[in-house]
Amino acid sequence: MTRILTGRELNRTLLHRQLLLERSQDDLPRVLERMAGLQAQYSPAIYIGLWSRAASVERATVTRLLHDREIIQGTLLRSTIHVVSRRDYWPWSLAVRDDRRTQALRSWRGTLSTEEMEQAAATVRVALADGPLRQREIDELIGANRRSGIGLWLDLVRQPPSGTWERRRADLYALAEDWVGAPEGSVSDGQVLVVRRYLTGFGPATRKEIATWAGLPVATVGAALAELDTTAYRGEDGAELVDLAGGTIVDGDADAPPRFLANWDAALLVHARRSGILPEEFRKRIFHVRAPQSFPVFLVDGAVAGTWKATDGALTYDEFRPLTATERDRLHAEGERLADFHA
Repeated sequence: MTRILTGRELNRTLLHRQLLLERSQDDLPRVLERMAGLQAQYSPAIYIGLWSRAASVERATVTRLLHDREIIQGTLLRSTIHVVSRRDYWPWSLAVRDDRRTQALRSWRGTLSTEEMEQAAATVRVALADGPLRQREIDELIGANRRSGIGLWLDLVRQPPSGTWERRRADLYALAEDWVGAPEGSVSDGQVLVVRRYLTGFGPATRKEIATWAGLPVATVGAALAELDTTAYRGEDGAELVDLAGGTIVDGDADAPPRFLANWDAALLVHARRSGILPEEFRKRIFHVRAPQSFPVFLVDGAVAGTWKATDGALTYDEFRPLTATERDRLHAEGERLADFHA
């Protein structure tokens, strides 16, 4: 009989897999692999996201790993900036490239064609042979409308010092093959790895949830799952959930310490909705059209309980619900550590 997982079990299991129950002792590239990459439209989110999940993280270490090409910042899933380990960059890029192009052409409604984008990519490739280019320089070469989609036809990475804590605007581009090395592997192998990473970082989940996160068709996700050793569960709503065989399921009563997440953390997005990490009554307070960068949040008992801001070396809190004295004490103790990291 298929095991039914409760909402609390799914919550604690996702927190465990996102390394938010206990910080990892692994090196940071491996942390990124375990958590399925890190969404990074806002550059400090790289640092805060890793600090909340890994032991003894220092800002200088994260910046050094970006410079040393051990972790790579580029536009990947859902045409959104992510940071991944060096060895994950090409599999992820190859896995989603064709579907990203198809989706872009559909959204452009004939205003840009494949041929135009291929010509633009050739122009930018020649220019990048002399070194990285600023966004404004690419705009001057091919126009801002083509530049916004150029990464779909030419694999580009954000080259530091841009996109770091020290220089937050990620507007310096380099050819991925120059920065990371030549592409390796096949599209199908990349798709299998992307699905594996998702289940390691966010499972168990439905096929649709995996597809939503990856920006891949559900059928493609199903084909990738067929290459993996998986097990099945059901949610309390009857949905069929899939997981890697042997994946840990955490007891719903496990303690969830307070944690701080930065803007656009993937644990808060709709693909992870069934985990309850972001209570639905609070969703519109975090994501809405007047806040394109969203808001950094804190978790209490495994769920968003408010937002935070670092100001003048201290954290301020906007609580969405009343906290007990014990919850507040634990939260502020963690907050003091984050303030020291932030200062």
